[in-house]
Amino acid sequence: MTTGNRTGVIHDIGYQRYRGARLGRRYVVGSLFTHSLRTAYGLGRSGKAKVFPWGVVGILVLVAGVVSAVRAGVGQVVLPYDDFPNAVVLLVVLFCAVVAPELVSRDLHSGVLQLYFARPMHPVDYAAAKLAAMVAAVWLLLAGPQLLMFAAGAFTVDGMRQVWDEVGALLPGLAYSAVMAVVFGPLVLLIASLVRRRTVAAALVVGAFIVTTPVVGVLNALGDPTARQLSFLFSPMTLVAAVRQALFGDGGMPIGDMGPVYVVVAAALATGSAGLLVARYRKAAV
Repeated sequence: MTTGNRTGVIHDIGYQRYRGARLGRRYVVGSLFTHSLRTAYGLGRSGKAKVFPWGVVGILVLVAGVVSAVRAGVGQVVLPYDDFPNAVVLLVVLFCAVVAPELVSRDLHSGVLQLYFARPMHPVDYAAAKLAAMVAAVWLLLAGPQLLMFAAGAFTVDGMRQVWDEVGALLPGLAYSAVMAVVFGPLVLLIASLVRRRTVAAALVVGAFIVTTPVVGVLNALGDPTARQLSFLFSPMTLVAAVRQALFGDGGMPIGDMGPVYVVVAAALATGSAGLLVARYRKAAV
């Protein structure tokens, strides 16, 4: 039995109100973008997380090195800069299939979205930061090897005039890489955001690119000229390749005068996917 009166004591253990700078919404979004971009390449994570993205980077750098070496040996361009993304597009798709679930499916699976959506971050901010990181990751994946090819090519030409010509050849390649990143990024993030399990999300991303490709072949086999010219709309890989031809020419695809149609559809696919991604996270915040 307890006897006697006990009195409570309040101890001052030094808690104080935060008096520092409140960096606000822009800083939060920027921090999430930086973190997501680092995540795409496994930076700040275990060695296992770095294996695949840096393996893809290594293969693309190897391709660029081989192309540069062959060019130096034969004295002529064997793979133009704006053809490089098409030559490695399957590796880009695999990169997207692994990175997109890492950026969004992990947060869905661990249930931390409500923590993200506490002020000052809104669902739109979250979607924008993740989308910007995905687009930047894909563009860097393609731009890095092209810059390596440019550096090697600049040493094989004579005079600054030819160096400037080389710059003029590089810019369409970088621009086409940006087109591919802007079209692929929102699409793969939207697909990955619908599934909590990363392996399932990766399979769905690959399926969205691979399963649609036979449709292009079927429409080409029909023999109708209009169907053949529009057939490349039905696969994201052929869609961006047709946009490249519409913008820069010399693509060799039988799209006829349908170039503007491909540009409009690609823009609609990118903006529509981004809009649905924002709607997905607005719903998740409720």
